Amino acid sequence: MVRKDTKAMNWEPVIGLEVHIELKTKSKMFCRCSADYFGAEPNSHTCPICLGLPGALPKPNVESIKFVQKLGLALNCRIQLSSKFDRKNYFYPDLPKGFQISQYDKPFSINGHIEIKGQENLKRIRITRVHLEEDTGKLTHATINGRRVTLIDFNRSGVPLVEIVSEPEMSSSDEIKDYAQKLQQIVRYLGISDADMEKGSMRIEPNISLRRVGEKALPPYKIELKNINSFKFAQAAVEYEIERQAKILKSAKTPQQETRGWNEIKKQTVSQRSKELAHDYRYFPEPDLVPLSFKPQESIKLKSEMPELPHQKFKRLTLTYELSQYDAQILTRDIKVAEFFEEAVKIAKDHGLSPKEVANKIINKNINVKNTLPAQLIKILLESKKTEEIDDNKLTAIINSVLRENPKAVSDFTKGKETAIMFLAGQTLKRLKVKADPRLVIEKIKNILASSRKRKIES
Repeated sequence: MVRKDTKAMNWEPVIGLEVHIELKTKSKMFCRCSADYFGAEPNSHTCPICLGLPGALPKPNVESIKFVQKLGLALNCRIQLSSKFDRKNYFYPDLPKGFQISQYDKPFSINGHIEIKGQENLKRIRITRVHLEEDTGKLTHATINGRRVTLIDFNRSGVPLVEIVSEPEMSSSDEIKDYAQKLQQIVRYLGISDADMEKGSMRIEPNISLRRVGEKALPPYKIELKNINSFKFAQAAVEYEIERQAKILKSAKTPQQETRGWNEIKKQTVSQRSKELAHDYRYFPEPDLVPLSFKPQESIKLKSEMPELPHQKFKRLTLTYELSQYDAQILTRDIKVAEFFEEAVKIAKDHGLSPKEVANKIINKNINVKNTLPAQLIKILLESKKTEEIDDNKLTAIINSVLRENPKAVSDFTKGKETAIMFLAGQTLKRLKVKADPRLVIEKIKNILASSRKRKIES
């Protein structure tokens, strides 16, 4: 949230967000090079087209276009029946052609919205456009033989990149986090990207400015924070920038319109370059690519191929399985977890277990669905129920007896030797007449030992 000292200065933040997400296609945007570049030998996924060599002509990746249109539908956008690619002219070392193929006035999708958590109720954030472009190469700054150099890897150059541009309607770092997380969740449900921020396949670029509380007009400037690859960093950068701008405005000056980056070590934003305007890029229609047109039937077909989206799955889980909104929200946060839950429920039904019991086990035990099969979860759940049916007083008595007879193992465990608890659990399980879940027995032993230590300290 916005800090109190900023509010006291009578300024309120005006925040828009540009989010870049790499699409999970087999090949790059305009050539046949593999788009699966992460971890590959530098500059091994390149060709004359993505390197911009003379005479090499681009050809659009049809799958990436469908991905962007599906994302547009998921974000409540209008799919344009006519579109085109444009040449965005600017030169940086990570752009081998000296320009980027992007979209300017005719993006694939426009006028959408997404709902986020506001300060009190749900808040609708309008989405201006969803367009497709090619990613740039990656720059690495290093010191070699005492000299500062910049190394360039063009493997990423040309990978399909979707950009989602919001209206400047967010007013806190919490809102941008919720907005970006919802976008990440949607693209993962669609299966069009992993949106892995650590790998750089999703980057956040907030545009921030401040205006007087109560004013409606947009401020005469904005600061863009570039290529932030962490929700935590994005929040910290926005908070810092809000305070920085408030101090400048308080001194009766206007912040300089520029692009800044986030320095995580110094915990501050740093100036990178002056902020370009649209005319600085000298956009014009990409001469090597023909304009695109689509029939209404194509959008209808795309809609029929759309998977169940997060908000739809959330609603269905609460109704079908009578789950609380909290449980349904946790389960639908990750599509893999939601799918795992429903598979487990099918098996649980044959064993008389309820969906609520399955949900509780997944949520409370933080089950790793990548390393667990639904059938394994149900087995664990059944064993847990058997253990719960054991007379608690009897189990406690057996554990206390085992602890008294094995003081060395108790001492070893209190000193940090984790294997000692396995020995104590094994001795307890031997004396039980019914089969029990070892994990629950271990938990019970730990609780008894913790209570014993507490009593000794208090006495």
